[in-house]
Amino acid sequence: MHEVILPVVGSAAAWRDEARALARAGIRAEDVVWRVGQSASHLFAGAAPVPGPGREIRLPRSALATIDTALHHSDPERFARAYAAVLRLSDGRARWGDRSDPMIRRILTDAKAVGRDIHKMHAFVRFRELPSDGPRRAFGAWFEPDHPIVEAASPFFAGRFGDMDWVIATPTLTARFDAGRLSFSATPPDQRPPEDATEDLWRAYYASIFNPARLMVSAMQSEMPRKYWKNLPEAALIPDLIREAPRRAAQMQAAMPTEPPARRAMVARAMAQREAVEPPPGTLDALRAQAAGCTRCALHGPATRTVFGEGPADAALMIVGEQPGDQEDLAGRPFVGPAGEVFDTEAAAAGIDRAKVYVTNAVKHFKFTPRGKRRLHQRPDAGEVSHCRWWLDQERQLLRPRLIVAMGATALAALTGSGTGLMKRRGGIEAAADGTPVLVTVHPSYILRLPDAAARTAAREALRADLSAARRWLETQAV
Repeated sequence: MHEVILPVVGSAAAWRDEARALARAGIRAEDVVWRVGQSASHLFAGAAPVPGPGREIRLPRSALATIDTALHHSDPERFARAYAAVLRLSDGRARWGDRSDPMIRRILTDAKAVGRDIHKMHAFVRFRELPSDGPRRAFGAWFEPDHPIVEAASPFFAGRFGDMDWVIATPTLTARFDAGRLSFSATPPDQRPPEDATEDLWRAYYASIFNPARLMVSAMQSEMPRKYWKNLPEAALIPDLIREAPRRAAQMQAAMPTEPPARRAMVARAMAQREAVEPPPGTLDALRAQAAGCTRCALHGPATRTVFGEGPADAALMIVGEQPGDQEDLAGRPFVGPAGEVFDTEAAAAGIDRAKVYVTNAVKHFKFTPRGKRRLHQRPDAGEVSHCRWWLDQERQLLRPRLIVAMGATALAALTGSGTGLMKRRGGIEAAADGTPVLVTVHPSYILRLPDAAARTAAREALRADLSAARRWLETQAV
């Protein structure tokens, strides 16, 4: 039996040299015992085995990299397994990547476990500043990996923290980076670095940003297993923070902004002003009254009210936008906010009298995200547009406009079934599901979002041109 004793430091590199020499000598895998922990002077102990036919090692590059990674696993049999796999792969008795082969599958699994452990070391090492006599700052860290990965993981820190000296100690090996040189040695007892003055500051900061309303202990442990917590400066705070989380969350909820009084009053007035007498059936007024109680999708819940279309019942031109905004939701009328002001200005410049057109939206309720006392606009999704299309279809059937202007992708999707490629389709005339001509343009809110003043001016002129085209089309199609 041939015994190979690998050094504690550089065992993977030593294994590569020895495996290459043994293979060239024709030494079979079952005739080799691999051990780690004694000096290099004790290599090749034991009786010399009978050599077989020598061979040169030829392996796929991916196999070499993965086997090298697996050598950093904690399994005592990793070196024997790797040497046996190398011989089988080189002889063609195994195929790299074949997970039906138990040996290949185990090497792949070990390499994956080592990769995860290296990732955890890169993520969870916490340095503490140490006294330094030279011009470079010095730091130390203690880490307890699952596998002997220090040599494989430390070059990352050398590249990231090359302008400082540091030490990373583990229960087996210590990595030392001094004046730009990386070295490794066996770890003597009690190598944990002392606390530094900044850790009290860090603990105070951590406690101040801890959000009890989002506490998920299981998620904390999945991202950073509990075994690593004891090496964190803030670890001592975590039990108390978890215990106090329900009380602090209740305090946060009690301190949240209340509903604005002005909005609450508007809602009350809107509810009180609902007409007691039903409007005539088959009219826009009747449809508007019916839509006031719409619950076809979840948007009706947080919104103040349904914002229905408005305009003459015999309007030849119908304008369809996306959805009401904050001001439209409060006023109960479409296009009265900033986007409405842009529309009014450019429509007037294009020769269109808003009083003579019917203005509505593809979605009748305001979709938003609360931010304190503000409500931030959110784009309706496809399901919400689909649920609200019923109201838009009813408006079109009662109005029977000769031309519809679709402003924005949401309106275009509600009218034609697709809102993609808006800018390529802009200015063209398409057909709604019932055959009504639809002129495509952008929504005024798109113009307001443009950061450049020159771009906003050009976009307003383009919108004015599209509205002018709609007016000319109606004039040429007049009967």
